[in-house]
Amino acid sequence: MKLPSDPADFEAGDGTRLESHAPRSGRTEAVDDSPVLGGTTDQTALVVKELTKRFGERTAFSDVSFQVAYGEVFGFLGPNGAGKTTTVRTLGTLITATSGTATVAGIPLNAKNGADIRRRISIMPESPGLYWRLTVTENLEYFAGLYGLRRAGPRIKGTLEAVNLVDRADDLCGALSKGLRQRVALARTLLSDPAILFLDEPTSGLDPVAALEVHHLIDELRRRGVTIFLTTHRLEEAEKLCDRVAILNTTLRTVGRPEDLRAQLFASALVVKTRAPLHDPDRLFAGIPAVQGWHSDAPGSYELSVSDPRVAAPEVTRGLVGAGADVLSIGEAQHSLEDVYLELIDEDVEASRR
Repeated sequence: MKLPSDPADFEAGDGTRLESHAPRSGRTEAVDDSPVLGGTTDQTALVVKELTKRFGERTAFSDVSFQVAYGEVFGFLGPNGAGKTTTVRTLGTLITATSGTATVAGIPLNAKNGADIRRRISIMPESPGLYWRLTVTENLEYFAGLYGLRRAGPRIKGTLEAVNLVDRADDLCGALSKGLRQRVALARTLLSDPAILFLDEPTSGLDPVAALEVHHLIDELRRRGVTIFLTTHRLEEAEKLCDRVAILNTTLRTVGRPEDLRAQLFASALVVKTRAPLHDPDRLFAGIPAVQGWHSDAPGSYELSVSDPRVAAPEVTRGLVGAGADVLSIGEAQHSLEDVYLELIDEDVEASRR
C-alpha cells in the first residue's frame, strides 16, 4: 500500500497552518529515508500515571500507568467491560478522568488542552460512523471540514491511495461492504496527519482478507513512524502487530513485549511425542539430569520442565533412544499470547457487575 508522503497544505479555520508537533526522524527499528506521518522513539507519545475513571459507584479502570513511545504499535487487551474503550475515550479527551494524570503527544491531558490534543491525534472507533448517503469522497470532505482543513483535496486523494480505495471514491458508503467501510474510516483518521492513532477493534467483523488488508496498513504506518494504540480482542492479531501489549481488567495486569511476558509466566519446557507410551517414564526422566519434572496430557505425549531446552534436548533424545522409544518429535514448548492472557484474566468483568 502507498501512503501519502507529506501532509497537504492544511490550514485551520482561522487561517493558521496546522503543524505536526511529533518528531519526524523515523522509527529506530526501521530507519529509512521515507517521510513519516507521525513521530519516532526520540520522545514519549503517551505517558499515563495512575489514571482512574469512575461512573458513580462503578469503576471503569483504576490506577492505570504505562508509557508508549513514538513509532510504537501498542496493544491494549482485555475482556469486554475491562475499561479499554473508556481509556481510549479518556486519552482522546472525550471524557474526563476521575483522577491521575496523562500526557498525550507531549501535551498534559486536561480540559484546557483538549483542542490542542485533538489536533495531534485521531480515533477510529469500532463503529465507522460514516454517512451512508454520502460518497466516500464526500464523507472525507465533510470530516476534513470538521478538522478545519482547507484545500484538502490532495490529502483526501493520498489517504484513499493509502487504503486502496481510489476506484471507490465516488461510491456511496452505504453500498460498501463492512470491510470497505472500515477502510474509509481508516482514511478519515489519516486526514489530520496524526502523531498518535487510536484504533478501537479495527478488524471487528471483518473477513480474513479484509482484516489482512488492515494489518498491512498498520505495518506500513508503523514503518513510517506513526504511533498506534490498538485495542483488539484478536490475540493472534496483537501478537503479530504489536511491539508491546498491556493487559487490562479494570486494573493493569501487565505490560511488555509478548515474548518477554511468555518468558515471565511460563517455565521452559520440552514437548516429547513417542509412537507408543513409555513403559516407565518416571524412571527414564528421573535419570536425565536436565529434566526437572514432567507430566503427560495424552498417551505418548510428555511435557518436561527444563532449565535450558537447548542443553536438555540432546540429553532427552539420548535417553529416549537408549530406552528403545520410537521418538516422533521433540521440541521446545511454545506458549502464545493467548496463554499469557488466560493466565492473567480469570474474571468475567461484565457478568460480575450485574
